[in-house]
Amino acid sequence: MTSGNNGASTPEDEDPFGYLYADGQANGATPPSGGGGYGYPGSVNRVRPVGERQYGGQQAPTAQYGQQAPTAQYGQVPQQQAYGQQPGYGQPNAHYAAPETVPGGAPTTVQAPVSGGRGRGPNTKGLLIGAIAVVAAVVIGIGVAMIGGDSDDDKSGNEAGSTPSTAQSAEPSRSASQSAGAVAELPKIDAKALNLGTGVATASDVDGASSDGGVYVQGLNSVGASVTWTVNGIPEDGLYTLFAGYSATGDNQSMTLTVNGKTFGSKLNLGNFTGAADGDFAKGWTQTYAWPTLNKGTNTISLSCQAGDKCNILLDQLWVKQGKVKK
Repeated sequence: MTSGNNGASTPEDEDPFGYLYADGQANGATPPSGGGGYGYPGSVNRVRPVGERQYGGQQAPTAQYGQQAPTAQYGQVPQQQAYGQQPGYGQPNAHYAAPETVPGGAPTTVQAPVSGGRGRGPNTKGLLIGAIAVVAAVVIGIGVAMIGGDSDDDKSGNEAGSTPSTAQSAEPSRSASQSAGAVAELPKIDAKALNLGTGVATASDVDGASSDGGVYVQGLNSVGASVTWTVNGIPEDGLYTLFAGYSATGDNQSMTLTVNGKTFGSKLNLGNFTGAADGDFAKGWTQTYAWPTLNKGTNTISLSCQAGDKCNILLDQLWVKQGKVKK
């Protein structure tokens, strides 16, 4: 096709905006006017106002390529496009209708969202509650671990040595290491109330005894000598600490301890913890302890001088405390 008044060679070559360019104007392209086409002369493009045809309504017959679409007359029903038949080139789709022409169609204006005031910030209240819950759980866990911890009392008294170390204080305190309110009052006996064996007697000539009236037991420095204490009022079965108040001088001493008819440990250590000179019993008062297991109710405890023992001591008191303690 030559340039002139025939427009583009084929529909796809049309440039609807050819009138804007120099070569298009040279070929006769003109701007649109009225309801007709625009671009090159003889263009097959046909423009119809938006909304002229409604979806599902009456449709005008479709024009074939290069033909003018017939106009439906008043009172006539336009021909319907056959199923599968495509509209001619440049013709608008009969099923299209602008949204604003359909009842309930899209709005013509867009409204800005209405602000309800200052926006909400992050949910700091929920984060704070969660943090407090975590801290509380940690504190509770630490408390449970501390309560569940055990002290020296987890061992059997029989497997602990019955002799205190010589590194202990020369004058250990007789106060309980546990809280006074948590420990029940347990039996205690002075020397004069003990059941004395053969050759054993009480005296009060040497100063410093803690028993009532300063009375103590002497005469234990011979094989077979003994004292026995029948202990009443033990609240429950378990591990207890047996304390003995005595005076020793010179060399360290040791005697046999019997609990409920059974020898306890090796020997009861009766060391010279004060370092008193030989024979100076007034300066040798101290105490020792052992950790026997006692029965609820009544128990029998004996201290005796057996072959191989060293028994040159003065004995003034015996007492027990619940649990495994050292003071």
